[in-house]
Amino acid sequence: MDTWRSASLVATAAALLALTTACGQDQGDQSPAGQNVGNAAPAQGGYGSGDAYGGGDGYGSGDAKGAGAAGATGAAGATGGVGVKPAGQLAAWDSAKLGQVVTDSAGLTMYRFDKDTARPPRSNCDDACLKAWPAVPADGAKAAPGVAPSLLGEVTAADGTRQLTIDGRPMYRYAMDTKPGDAKGQGVGGVWHAAAPDGGKASPAAARPAGRAGLSTRRDPELGEIVVDRNGMTVYRFLKDSAWPIKSNCAGACADKWPAVAPVTRNDTKGILKKGFMTYVRPDGGKQQTINCWPLYTFSGDKRPGDVNGQGVGGTWYAASPDGKPLGAPK
Repeated sequence: MDTWRSASLVATAAALLALTTACGQDQGDQSPAGQNVGNAAPAQGGYGSGDAYGGGDGYGSGDAKGAGAAGATGAAGATGGVGVKPAGQLAAWDSAKLGQVVTDSAGLTMYRFDKDTARPPRSNCDDACLKAWPAVPADGAKAAPGVAPSLLGEVTAADGTRQLTIDGRPMYRYAMDTKPGDAKGQGVGGVWHAAAPDGGKASPAAARPAGRAGLSTRRDPELGEIVVDRNGMTVYRFLKDSAWPIKSNCAGACADKWPAVAPVTRNDTKGILKKGFMTYVRPDGGKQQTINCWPLYTFSGDKRPGDVNGQGVGGTWYAASPDGKPLGAPK
């Protein structure tokens, strides 16, 4: 028994040491004390592949009530079912098969229904339909990075839910999706489609500008090599954050102005330091990419690729270097 306990303690200590050394420190006052290791996980490949799930009724499996019951226990567990779970901070999942897909803060795929209308917004998914395709609640939903918050709205679903709309399109989850990256509702009945972050249908052709990685670099004439996202927008660091324990101190109105960079897979980067390339789970449940364990952001004041309007704002925001350092920040 003593041998087993000793081995267990050694393994735990080794794991903590490995995670600690994965996060290089450019500020000497950071300490691993109090880090919730469960809040940091290696960035994974788009959360999964998500095969299409068949069905002939346009609702799902042919038994809408059965599908809804399965989803209530499988997709959201103790949170009370996939239909009532808040959407939180929306994100963009970059699927090789489907292109950019909008997800809720838990990574669950969101869908649109061809029989709905966007102008005016109207949900044509009735009570039976909503068992298999629960309406996404509008309360607390925040636009995915790079998407104008004004595109978000709401409509009343058949069951009374104040349902989230994106560009007028009602949003749904699928009860048979049980984990991040599932897209089993794609193509069901020929009328259900994974939604893009702007409310359109997800499309591989629209995944990103040709040849651009999820995170890469460009040379700024004044700052040098800086990190940019898949849309070419400048990526920033916030001096009030910490890398160990990994912590973002930008929430609420700050997070609206400085959207968190969504998770990116390691093989979807170019010229970026891989050390400490981790996903941070924010207090609101959203997931944020880090470099060298530092949380990353874009700036709502940047309107086009090449803009660096966030540089130096408040003396706390600076463009990120490829190794995660804040360029131009006071020493």
